[in-house]
Parts: sequence; structure tokens; C-alpha cells
Amino acid sequence: MNDSIHGHDVMRMMVEAGRSFTESELEEAIVRKFGGQARFHTCSASEMTPKQLIGFLKMRNKFIISDNAMGMNPDNICDHE
Repeated sequence: MNDSIHGHDVMRMMVEAGRSFTESELEEAIVRKFGGQARFHTCSASEMTPKQLIGFLKMRNKFIISDNAMGMNPDNICDHE
């Protein structure tokens, strides 16, 4: 099994993309970049699937949401591990 990937890496991927994603587009982009078996962690959660990570980040108000699309403000990414 792959090592767990920090949620920060997904948030940075979104910033680098320079666009907003629907939930399904974001899930597809995560799977393309990190693989279908990848698991994710944050400072307070672990072993999340891409779908669970999206829900977690959404619940934590990390996304900028407009018209059913989610974007990322770089200021919403904390830099601790």
C-alpha cells in the first residue's frame, strides 16, 4: 500500500490547476494524480479516500464554493505537517 498523502498536497494541486472543480471533477483529478488506491491524511484525520478527503476539506471550509464548483485559496493551506 502507498504511503498516506497529506491533504495539503491535494490543496496545492488545486491551486496549481488555477481553476475550480465540481466534486466529481476533483475526485477524478485526485485519482489521476495520486492513484485510485491512495489514502490521505490531515492533521486530525487519516486513511481517507479521495471522496472522504473532499468531504472533510469541505466541512472545514477550505474550499471557495461558487456555482457548485470548488476552488482553493492558497491562504487556506496551513504549512504544518
